[in-house]
Amino acid sequence: METNTDLLKIGNKTFQSRLMLGTGKYRTDLDAIESINKSECEIVTVAIRRLPTNIKNDKISFLKSLDWEKLWLLPNTAGCQTAEEAIRIAFLGHELACQLGQEENFFVKLEVISDPKYLLPDPIGTLKAAEFLVKKGFTVLPYINADPMLALHLEDIGCSTIMPLGSPIGSGQGLKNLSNIEIIIENAQVPVIIDAGIRTTSDAVRGMELGADGILLNTAVAQANDPVTMAYSMNVGVKAGRLAYLAGMMDKKQYASPSSPNTEISF
Repeated sequence: METNTDLLKIGNKTFQSRLMLGTGKYRTDLDAIESINKSECEIVTVAIRRLPTNIKNDKISFLKSLDWEKLWLLPNTAGCQTAEEAIRIAFLGHELACQLGQEENFFVKLEVISDPKYLLPDPIGTLKAAEFLVKKGFTVLPYINADPMLALHLEDIGCSTIMPLGSPIGSGQGLKNLSNIEIIIENAQVPVIIDAGIRTTSDAVRGMELGADGILLNTAVAQANDPVTMAYSMNVGVKAGRLAYLAGMMDKKQYASPSSPNTEISF
């Protein structure tokens, strides 16, 4: 199967890669740049609230080192505790996208998190902000708990993806919400991107084998001993998991079944 025949469509954009990377927690800017390149991701998410929005600022010089003709900026509202704050940051994210030459980019990864300990998303604030931003023409990618009913409500108001967490942000606990994620995937008519909690490649593979449309991660790569190698591993793993899902896996059986059946034996 040719890779360019299996495209991920979000809003009015299509992407070949189903892996998305964040830009936080890297030890150096060079680690971030090389990891993004090695991952072959096409969507890069940036926490707008934690960055100056002037691309000329030296604090975000690494952004200028990325190839924005090949990459698509996904501004995120990380750090926002209310719907109103997230809405304001979403508009600032569009301004940054314009500075990078992506004037048509109204993507936003919507995070509304008022819980400082577990960093679990606020469902009511998320729904409120999503409804407003969709009406303003944004392509909204909401980060949520693995709540199938909330996922349906967000899809109904026009969100372009659903992004359930695997486990809390940065925890590395892997996929702790498999049953609910499976329900979300089964019901969704928009792409489902598993976001948060991924620790290693097998987590990403498992998510893709379930039928998720993509994986968004940050800490698993940024805090690896060798971020660049881990980025490449995630790249390969997401592709492998997708291929396994498309191929259709054999059914599980309770008992063994010989690979060489005892039929038509000639001796």
